[in-house]
Amino acid sequence: MGVPLVRLPAPLPRHRPLTAIADITPGTPFEGVYAVREVERRLSRAGKPFLALVLGDATGAARAVVFEQADWFAERLSAGAAVRVAGRAEERSGRMELVVSHVRAAADEAPAASLVPRSHREPDELFGFVLHLADEVADPGLRAVLDALTGDDRLAADWRTVPCTRSGHHAYVGGLVEHTVGVAALCQTLCTWHPRVDADLLLTAAIVHDLGYTRAWRVGATFEATDEGRMLGHVALGMEIVGQAATRTKLPDERRLALLHCIAWHHGPPGGAVIQQASPEALALMRANALETQVKARLEGSGIDMPTS
Repeated sequence: MGVPLVRLPAPLPRHRPLTAIADITPGTPFEGVYAVREVERRLSRAGKPFLALVLGDATGAARAVVFEQADWFAERLSAGAAVRVAGRAEERSGRMELVVSHVRAAADEAPAASLVPRSHREPDELFGFVLHLADEVADPGLRAVLDALTGDDRLAADWRTVPCTRSGHHAYVGGLVEHTVGVAALCQTLCTWHPRVDADLLLTAAIVHDLGYTRAWRVGATFEATDEGRMLGHVALGMEIVGQAATRTKLPDERRLALLHCIAWHHGPPGGAVIQQASPEALALMRANALETQVKARLEGSGIDMPTS
């Protein structure tokens, strides 16, 4: 059943050719099945309500607006929903904006997985690199922790699937495992230059440092934060996952604390700590993580602003 606007009463036909986000050009009509990544009710300068959206599919994301009957459509558009949308693409302030005229639910028209971006690299192949890197760890205690984590089928499946962020660096299916390999490779290279660094500890920490994302994100038609992700954050979740594995495998306390210390520091000094308190391995992981994420974000031009009126 279509949900047309008053001025365009015809329902959307189901077999019309669809346009991917990446193929939409300003000045042309469009129609496609997209995921609603963001939706916000706003007021124009004249005081008239409108909806500001971000629509996306596997090829990208675009700003969109609904000017007519905004309140009616607000009840039918929710973040994470798959919708079939038609309208016209316009250029505004040098950027493309989709002016939406028709919307209807489309959960039955496209698999959710087809609406989220994916890594250009094959996640299963990347996970093979993770296993190869784990094989480089000689310390039996740390290796046992890695075996426990990589051998957990559910965790490994999420490791290959979830992103690192919704719209920043590695914001696609396979993003976490791709980022894991990138950071671990940087750390492995650093160890050849600084042989006094505990290579087994640093490489293990690099492999597991972002495992909290496996519980922080839920993948559907969009990437949605879980309650754990919103309330605890991926660092705390990662320390819990790795800490439990260390306990199960009876990793000595000294090594367990050294490993958790690296994870706790990988975004910078936690809780008022100063940089001098970081171990060499924690400092190396923090810098490698920042380098990999910042270069990736710059290369991808990550992020999209919500439209204004």
